[in-house]
Amino acid sequence: MSRMRRALVLALLLAGALAPVARADPILDPAPTTLPRATGAPATARALTATLAPQNPFMAPNPYNNLHDDTWMTDAYARTGPLGAGLQATSGAMPPALCGSLTFDAEGRIVSICPSSAQPVTARIIDPQTLAIRATYVLGDPNPAGPTAFQNFTGGGYFFLDRHDRIWSATKTRHLVVLAERENATKLVKVADYDLTRALAAGQRVTSALPDFHGRIWFVSKQGGKVGILDTTTRRTRVLALGEEIENSFAVDRDAVYIVSDRRMYRFSDRGGRPHVDWKMTYANSGIHKPGQVDAGSGTTPTIMKGGYVAITDNADPMQVVVYRTAPRLPRGQRRVVCQVPVFGKGVGATENSLIGSGRSLYVENNHGYQDPFGASAGALTTAGFARVDVDAGGRGCTRRWTNTDVRAPTVVPKLSTITGLIYTYQRVPAPDGEQPWFWTAIDARTGRTAFTRYAGSGLAFNNNYAGIALGPDGSAYLGVIGGVVRLKDAA
Repeated sequence: MSRMRRALVLALLLAGALAPVARADPILDPAPTTLPRATGAPATARALTATLAPQNPFMAPNPYNNLHDDTWMTDAYARTGPLGAGLQATSGAMPPALCGSLTFDAEGRIVSICPSSAQPVTARIIDPQTLAIRATYVLGDPNPAGPTAFQNFTGGGYFFLDRHDRIWSATKTRHLVVLAERENATKLVKVADYDLTRALAAGQRVTSALPDFHGRIWFVSKQGGKVGILDTTTRRTRVLALGEEIENSFAVDRDAVYIVSDRRMYRFSDRGGRPHVDWKMTYANSGIHKPGQVDAGSGTTPTIMKGGYVAITDNADPMQVVVYRTAPRLPRGQRRVVCQVPVFGKGVGATENSLIGSGRSLYVENNHGYQDPFGASAGALTTAGFARVDVDAGGRGCTRRWTNTDVRAPTVVPKLSTITGLIYTYQRVPAPDGEQPWFWTAIDARTGRTAFTRYAGSGLAFNNNYAGIALGPDGSAYLGVIGGVVRLKDAA
């Protein structure tokens, strides 16, 4: 396409005159891997018992409304995903940023916030077929520079899509803004702005904000560990300061909110617009800031399970999957902690991603060893590991069912399809000197065996750096990477 033609098409798009038809340019892969492009074989779908989280009435339909699919943070889809038949791995190049959380509007378009350490934080609407950008909205300045800039999730790393397909995103300036689609989703406009500066000090930025089932917005800050509730009608905020870091998102049930800090696990409820601690539990903590983790604490967003349970990983060494009973009060003799199950071994286990929850099963990924992708040790391999832990019938304890010691998934938020029975992850595999190949990977959730892999690309541009996989309405898998967005689908 000529430069003049491109300019004409861009002008028409900005005017909302037509939907984009041009396919995005692929992400450049100047040094493709010498390894086989695919391994394994097509899988046969084996459905699992799905945990159907309740639908939050103020959010877009599950499982397309936030990074972790629903407010129970299950990271599971009762939707299909690729089975491995004639796999097609494609990509769309975009201005440098990381679209870490991918949601889908009512028309199946990808909606994301894309933070960057070099470019302004930008909201994007992306065509799911062409991977072309349909609309953008600049939210603010780049994320702060520094040695941990690659682990800064503020300014939109966590956001949610509401029932009107509107983006609710925190900014680095301590505001919560609402963006709406216009002109056939070729334009984004700001329709609301909530000022949280009175509730948060200058250095305290919102990590995550989500609505409860009554429409009030809960938010948390990393610095100072503040937990707040915003009444969007009166604009009044009430805040409780824990004095502990909160660097993850949180889980929301019909009557409670579950938050993990770098020290404790909490259940909160709303008492007259104020956050109220129903219970709190200190978890095991080695005090080690493990490579791959943001701080010396739990790296997980809590996951709510059927049967009255909520789960995290702690920061013990070896790291453990910890399951709690959710009830505000327990019968005499019953303990809050159901189990603490070690995974991955001493000195080699860490995770910075939420557990996948399905039925009585939890799936945990090892991120130990991940380093700054822009630093001197960017090429370092992480420790392999994926494991499944089941809560025993009646909550009598837990059992580790399997451990996969082949898959090296540095930071991706993995996802489960309960229709295919496959876990979808994204790994950097060992390769000859100088190569940094990234592969889509599927794991059989029943057995833990690697089902298949498919090459995505090599080098920094294909690094996902904590971004999460999303399964789209068409059954494709999508993932934000530093160079844009990658897609995996079965052959038509």
